[in-house]
Amino acid sequence: MSPSITRPGGDPAVTVRRATTRDARRLTRLVRGSRAYEGPYASMVADYRVGPDYIEAHRVFVAVGRADDRVLGFYSLVLAPPELDLMFVADDAQGLGIGRLLVAHMREEAGSAGLDQVRVVSHPPAEGFYRSMGALRTGTDLAHPPAVAWDRPELVFPITPTG
Repeated sequence: MSPSITRPGGDPAVTVRRATTRDARRLTRLVRGSRAYEGPYASMVADYRVGPDYIEAHRVFVAVGRADDRVLGFYSLVLAPPELDLMFVADDAQGLGIGRLLVAHMREEAGSAGLDQVRVVSHPPAEGFYRSMGALRTGTDLAHPPAVAWDRPELVFPITPTG
């Protein structure tokens, strides 16, 4: 059963579903508008686009509000090599458990795909979150100017394969 966030009374308030190509613009807006990428990090996402082709090529999942289908966050799992390529939570949805929900879902997907680990090259301010979710620091991905002008923590989520 996929994880969900439940309202008091048992009705799921947020569910995770597979992204469709129609979600591409909403995901792009979420990435480009993220406050986590303000200031020195802004250049990394300024022209970033989550296109329909990306959604078709990878396992992209969105957390949506059941009442309004509003995208609260999303992630992308690349299978070969195994990597959590993207993970974003809407600024106004942070602190509500959306990130935890997405990580739990990603771990289920990875396990179903037979993976034993998933690599994450983290945005530096997000390292603490990933570590709190069970990711282990494995090294540092060095800067690649001009696209990425700073070193980033490299982590791995251990996965128990279920597939």
